[in-house]
Amino acid sequence: MKRTLTSLALLLTATPASAHLPPGEYGSVAAGITHPLFGLDHVLAMVAVGLWAAMLGGRALWQVPGAFVAAMATGFALALTGMPLPLVEPMILASTVVLGALVAMALRVDVRLCMGLVAVFALFHGHAHGGELGEASALRFGVGFVLATAALHGLGLGLGLLITRMAGQGQPLLRALGGLTALAGVALSLG
Repeated sequence: MKRTLTSLALLLTATPASAHLPPGEYGSVAAGITHPLFGLDHVLAMVAVGLWAAMLGGRALWQVPGAFVAAMATGFALALTGMPLPLVEPMILASTVVLGALVAMALRVDVRLCMGLVAVFALFHGHAHGGELGEASALRFGVGFVLATAALHGLGLGLGLLITRMAGQGQPLLRALGGLTALAGVALSLG
């Protein structure tokens, strides 16, 4: 158990030297896919959304991640129109800390409130993606990062559902992952 948590912590803190693929070399969809995958703050927040949705269960399994993806696309569109959004990077880091803490606390509230909270954070994630579009095709880049985001939510959901079904130790392990996510977010904000 200790070895698994240590390995997971090391895996989550490892990041590639280059955060994004140049769209001209690899194509806009590939650049969009890699954008959220190579930013630890994005990965942690999106996996935490899936973990929290798994913890909540029921309709939250699809509604909470769905709200994130929809609001993220809206934030992306806002960036493309040139509409500024203040505090984008601090809010992305805050999303990592807050979402991890919510999992750590095993907070269960109305699904609509959960959807609203993740949607607020998702606006900032989407705006950041739009602000770093570069020469990529907006539509293809958008499709890429939406697919990557959905996959990260799916990873969190799958992991969360697996952990919650483990006999006797599911909840503490899930909460520990939430705590590690929040701590990683704090470390990122200090670094």
